[in-house]
Amino acid sequence: MTDDRLSTYRSSIDNIDAALVHMLAERFKITQAVGEYKAAAGLPAADEDREQRQVERLRRLATEAGLDPAFTEKFLRFIVAEVIRHHQRIAGDT
Repeated sequence: MTDDRLSTYRSSIDNIDAALVHMLAERFKITQAVGEYKAAAGLPAADEDREQRQVERLRRLATEAGLDPAFTEKFLRFIVAEVIRHHQRIAGDT
């Protein structure tokens, strides 16, 4: 049984998923450079003030976009935790 409408929806989802993966890859390339800069400059891997500002900003954006801000915060915190882990590894802290 073929359902053209469902296939169209799924194709759109697949395209969005691919875009998300590419966007995350680009984000991690940039955060890699940030980690290298921080290590060279002797800066800490984490910046709690920056992280909190980002959480607040993305929660606002999520609300404006009709997305659950709590979900958005969880997603951001997951990404930030991975970035910090990378920065610690670059700095030789782990």
